[in-house]
Amino acid sequence: MKPQVKENLSNKNSIKEFIANNAIQLVLVALFIIIIFIEPEFLSIGNFRNILAQSSIRVIIALGVGGIIVTQGTDLSAGRIIGLAAVVSASLLQATDYAYRMYPDLPRLPLFVPILIAMALCGIIGAVNGWAVAKLKTPPFIATMGTMLIAYGLTSLYFDRPPYGAQPIAGLDKAFTKLVQGNIGTGDFRVPYLIIYAIIISIIMWFVWNKTKLGKNMFAIGGNPEAAEVSGVNVARNLIIIYVIAGALYGLAGSLEAARVGSATNNTGFMYEMDAIAACVVGGVSFAGGIGTIGGIITGVLIFQVINYGLAFIGVSPYLQFIVKGIIIIAAVALDTRKYAKKS
Repeated sequence: MKPQVKENLSNKNSIKEFIANNAIQLVLVALFIIIIFIEPEFLSIGNFRNILAQSSIRVIIALGVGGIIVTQGTDLSAGRIIGLAAVVSASLLQATDYAYRMYPDLPRLPLFVPILIAMALCGIIGAVNGWAVAKLKTPPFIATMGTMLIAYGLTSLYFDRPPYGAQPIAGLDKAFTKLVQGNIGTGDFRVPYLIIYAIIISIIMWFVWNKTKLGKNMFAIGGNPEAAEVSGVNVARNLIIIYVIAGALYGLAGSLEAARVGSATNNTGFMYEMDAIAACVVGGVSFAGGIGTIGGIITGVLIFQVINYGLAFIGVSPYLQFIVKGIIIIAAVALDTRKYAKKS
């Protein structure tokens, strides 16, 4: 075969491989272009600021889910754990002059106390997830589906409180809502606090993933749990820690979400885990385990949020958006599985 023909075939194979490896990202980019074509006003500083602000909480959630996926796991309980954190933190941070306080005699607490309580509570649920997966050898799908139901039950019991019943927990302390809804700067140069929080958490998680023994062990477990154990890695302990960190991140995200919205119900966080899982896979975190980056997760969240916001911006039905999300999740996981099956 002539060298030029070989080169052409090689180029064609490279293009095919690039398309196969990045098919879902290319589809999302095409969808983004269609949205801009339909509604050019979508390209504005205000819209992108809103997208970044809305992405910030999703980034924190995805960073927790991403670590679990790296270890060949998944977490279906994330959304309901976020809901639990939201109602707990909101109930402890209602304004002292609000007529329908859950705890009428509770003094005004420092803002960080209820947030830390929510993070600790969710970290405990994360530990239960990790213990079930690591010690009981329960498949992550089943273990986290069980805690998803438990977390929702606990949230609903806590939320449906006498004498007010299942009413939204509102009237939040203005200092709490300002902590999340506030901005730095003026005019078009305003940067929401939420973006700053997401950046800080991303830096911390990047350090954990890339510069600590836990991060090294996480990738080793994801690549081959048996080999990691033979190499001296305490697989069970590391898995539990990874699930605890994820739970704590959900707790923080739930508290921030309550302040962002200004209230909380037992349905806060519903389906958030689906967006997080999809964003992780779109961002290159493989369900085959042992592969993923913080930058990829952030990119996946941003891509997904641009599509979510864009579809809403052009007036696409919320029900149709669920269908689009479902297709993206199936396609992303299918392509990921196919890609790594070929390499093995």
